[in-house]
Amino acid sequence: MKKKAQAKKIPAKKTRSKREYARRDRAAAILARLKQEYPEPRCALNHRSAYELMVATILSAQSTDVRVNIVTPDVFRRFPDPGSMANADEAELKHLVHSTGFFNNKTKSLLGATNRIVKTYEGKVPETMEDLLTLPGIARKTANVILGTWFRKNEGVVVDTHVHRLSHRLGLTKYDDPVKIEQDLMKLFPREEWTNLSHRLIQHGRQVCIARLPRCAVCVLGPDVCPSYEPDPEKWKKPIKRKKS
Repeated sequence: MKKKAQAKKIPAKKTRSKREYARRDRAAAILARLKQEYPEPRCALNHRSAYELMVATILSAQSTDVRVNIVTPDVFRRFPDPGSMANADEAELKHLVHSTGFFNNKTKSLLGATNRIVKTYEGKVPETMEDLLTLPGIARKTANVILGTWFRKNEGVVVDTHVHRLSHRLGLTKYDDPVKIEQDLMKLFPREEWTNLSHRLIQHGRQVCIARLPRCAVCVLGPDVCPSYEPDPEKWKKPIKRKKS
């Protein structure tokens, strides 16, 4: 007796939940308002070349952009290109970058990165994510800064402390891992906006959505798109329960 052929199960189509659609709508509204509020976003690190941006970004780890911008003019006068920095005296370089903190590791990264650039890339900062990640001291965040800001290549979203904080407050992610936050943001926003999205979120995080006491009362994003909106500064001094996003 022949066995009846079993009908193949057709996998159910994945459907987006109402919550996901709401998050996408909110992301679109956030982007539109940030673009209006910050029409000309720019990197806060002063630079005139891919090399200078790379150096400044390495120095910015666990430091402030203000401090880095104070330090880099002397660094660039002394070491104007990768070749000169690759041959730098280690003690002298440590002295120059000392005030940015973690100067031992940063000096090691700067010397390692510039030596590899000179030996492998003919003295030019590489233009691809794959090549940048081979440089000592360059992780994905730094590579995104260089690619997006200097080379105008949107390969990802820079997730620094401000972008991390705002992504949570705006209900755009549930993760703490910067890589997973970046993946969520890349799904929600158009690729051509990734670099400037980072600049705008960083600027908004510095000026309005600050860490301890966000200035919700003057925030362009407001209660209709921000699940963390709370205009009373006193309430931010106590733990706030976020609305589900």
